Amino acid sequence: MNSKIWLSSPHMSGKEQDYINKAFETNWIAPLGPNVTGFENDIQEYLTDDSLVAALSSGTAAIHLALILLGVKQGDEVICQSMTFSASVNPIVYLGATPIFIDSEKETWNISPEQLEIAIKDRINKGKKPKAIIAVHLYGMPYKVEEINNIANAYNIPILEDSAEAFGSTYKNKNCGTFGEISILSFNGNKIITTSGGGALVTKDSTIKEKAIFLATQARDKSAAYLHSHIGYNYRMSNVLAGIGRGQMEVLDKRVKARRDNYDFYSDNLKEIKAITFVDEPKEHFSNRWLSCFLTESESMREELRIKLEESNIESRPLWKPMHQQPIFKDYPKYLNGVSDELFKKGLCLPSGSNLTDNELNRVLSVIKTYFNVC
Repeated sequence: MNSKIWLSSPHMSGKEQDYINKAFETNWIAPLGPNVTGFENDIQEYLTDDSLVAALSSGTAAIHLALILLGVKQGDEVICQSMTFSASVNPIVYLGATPIFIDSEKETWNISPEQLEIAIKDRINKGKKPKAIIAVHLYGMPYKVEEINNIANAYNIPILEDSAEAFGSTYKNKNCGTFGEISILSFNGNKIITTSGGGALVTKDSTIKEKAIFLATQARDKSAAYLHSHIGYNYRMSNVLAGIGRGQMEVLDKRVKARRDNYDFYSDNLKEIKAITFVDEPKEHFSNRWLSCFLTESESMREELRIKLEESNIESRPLWKPMHQQPIFKDYPKYLNGVSDELFKKGLCLPSGSNLTDNELNRVLSVIKTYFNVC
């Protein structure tokens, strides 16, 4: 059998080991140290001059801390894009707050400005103004930043920008990860760059960064004794893993180019198949194309194609199942227009790793063309 083609596997630069070796040589085997500081500085320099970064154990941890820092408490409501991975939503429930799910728009597949404003007005009329809005850049495609942020500003509700899938993406030439009052990144093993497991909280407010690090290191007060006046968490990134991140940062732009090249390969070679539709970049949007995705004509077609790829030892996946369809979240309030349900039924994610070979890309292409009887 042919070797496995993964959806999105880690891709090392070769520089990571230098930073890891340095950590071992200096005995910085802890959730602090030169690599952690250096990795934070690398991200800050990449994003903007005024970005401040706290390196954490995961993107989920970053969302959890961000919600705390935005003042979300038990009984509050937090608006969240329904078309996302569950990690965007789980921290809302950690805090005893209620997620309010918002459907997508067709152009970027992200949070719908129309449904967002409908939801905000309705929640306010019900006496419960949302405490925050979690907006996600799905599969690396920026959400409609200007429209969504204008709505948030009009109602004075902070944006928590989920850029877990969008490091290297831009909107109007500004980096994703800089549009929220607080933003988050993920460096999970399948992301565009990885630290194995890891994430980051991004802010322009030095007080927020300091509080994030304080909470991420068990909220230990400044004292010779182990003194605690707040509940804390073990959420700081390891100095060893941050070394991987430093090596990855050296090739981030190359990884973005490779993923975009994958997307171009698929879209160019499949454009004659009318049953397949790719999502284009709207004006002012630049996607890192973390995953290359397309829509088929039906759920049965999507599933038949996924199985054909699986039979050829090629990993593909349906688009994220919307949160309002998930058993654990199905009873929470939702404002729907049917878009995310259709996307889930018809959408498929193709192998998209930056380390895919020409042979592997052509194997994927061959299975798809064979399914559609295209030479």
